[in-house]
Amino acid sequence: MKLLETYILRRVGQMFLVALLPVLAIIWTTQVLQRINLVTDSGQSIGSFAKLATMILPSIIPVVLPFALVIAITQTLTTMNNDSELTVIDAAGARRSVLIRPILLLAAVVSVFSFFVDNVVEPRAKTVVRQMIAETYADLLSSVIEEKTFRKLDEGLYVQISKRMAGRMLKGLFVADERDPAYELIYYAKEGAVDDTGTTLIMHEGEVHRKTPDGNVSVINFDSYSFDLSDMTENRGQATLRASDRDLWFLLNPDPADKDYTIRPQSYRAELHRRLTDWILPVVFALFSLAIAGDARSHREARLHPMVSALAYAFALRWAAFYAANQIDTDPEYIVALYAIPIVSSIISIVFLGLHKRLAVPSFIRDRMSSFWRRTQERLLAATGRAGGDAAQ
Repeated sequence: MKLLETYILRRVGQMFLVALLPVLAIIWTTQVLQRINLVTDSGQSIGSFAKLATMILPSIIPVVLPFALVIAITQTLTTMNNDSELTVIDAAGARRSVLIRPILLLAAVVSVFSFFVDNVVEPRAKTVVRQMIAETYADLLSSVIEEKTFRKLDEGLYVQISKRMAGRMLKGLFVADERDPAYELIYYAKEGAVDDTGTTLIMHEGEVHRKTPDGNVSVINFDSYSFDLSDMTENRGQATLRASDRDLWFLLNPDPADKDYTIRPQSYRAELHRRLTDWILPVVFALFSLAIAGDARSHREARLHPMVSALAYAFALRWAAFYAANQIDTDPEYIVALYAIPIVSSIISIVFLGLHKRLAVPSFIRDRMSSFWRRTQERLLAATGRAGGDAAQ
């Protein structure tokens, strides 16, 4: 690789990491906080929380990588143009491949890494997370719930235990079950226990109150009553794997006897085609970023910042691919659209690069975006000025 190509690759690579790490950290934090109730409600340790947080990370990386690459390419090329480096490169007679080759090389590496994470690392991480959730709820009643504390086990299902005894015995049971809209059930029992399989709560010497929506209440006394926990415990640690939890090899050759596959085979088809197209997005994004920002231009030329234009294209393309992938579940014809989106986008970008023309947002959209961007800058400057004046006073 030539010295100039190495220089461009290093600058784009550095900017890629600068853009990737903060965005990845922010999104990762929000995803972890959404799942913190799983740990706090089930009494898990900080080690379990750290493991859960780590397993979430692989599902975020493939989504963030293409956008970080767009930011890195457009920001680096814009900075090089402002410093007249692109003009000097053109004036020196260098071929445009000097600029294109290192950027596409980086995009290819990012695409391969995205493919590996999406098809190998992420399915295994999701499987571990589902297993953690199943095992957590399997022992929830017998070992986790605090005494004399109401705890929500499932949507519409609440439990209180007065005292926990040895041998999985529970004293003073109260269970409120509102999961069925046709009636509400309230159970009282002097004692009970969770069976060895973890799927049944056996209550002794109690009563059950059944209330219908019209207000009628019936009371039944019982010496022994079995309460089914199989739905909540997911068969004691045996998590059900979905299409997104499977690796690529399973999607290419599904097991006809797999329970989930027999119920929703269309979701496995959609997941397969999504996996086969998502990983190429970094290369596609790199091509149209080059077509937008890869030319030398005058500083006096009034135009929208290349990063804004490139991100607008990136979000539109990503949304279109996401929409097509979701529609495959019900309409297989969208498979063609899913593959056409990156292919057509790449061809258009290559044509613009070959003709040395600049790919730009349509003028009416660009004018509105420029106006919005200018007003935003003016408001930020005004707010900064007011803050500075208040501080001086």
